[in-house]
Amino acid sequence: QVQLVESGGGLVQAGGSLRLSCAASGRTASRYAMGWFRQAPGKEREFVAALNWSGGSTYYADSVKGRFTISRDNAKNTVYLQMNSLKPEDTAVYYCAASLSTYFSITYYSGSGYGYWGQGTQVTVSS
Repeated sequence: QVQLVESGGGLVQAGGSLRLSCAASGRTASRYAMGWFRQAPGKEREFVAALNWSGGSTYYADSVKGRFTISRDNAKNTVYLQMNSLKPEDTAVYYCAASLSTYFSITYYSGSGYGYWGQGTQVTVSS
């Protein structure tokens, strides 16, 4: 089992940057593939970015490609989401999630492929 705690959210102006962190606890935390999702008020949760356990494979939603970067430091059991050129439409609660799915390269974009979730961190981008 793994516990996830997000941090780094806040209020930023459009065009600004934020870095979210997701600290994972548990002996096998580094073996999990990880993803970031977000949910804006009145909208469904959507996939943002994901990477496999080694960080060698990364995946992004088209809406954030070229602006966001996902990475991990397995020595620190932490996953990061660097968010640049933020837009008001990026405003949402951001959640990190962990997956042990064998088919992660196929299921990474679906929330149902993740077994563990953090509590979320609010990101607000003002125009």
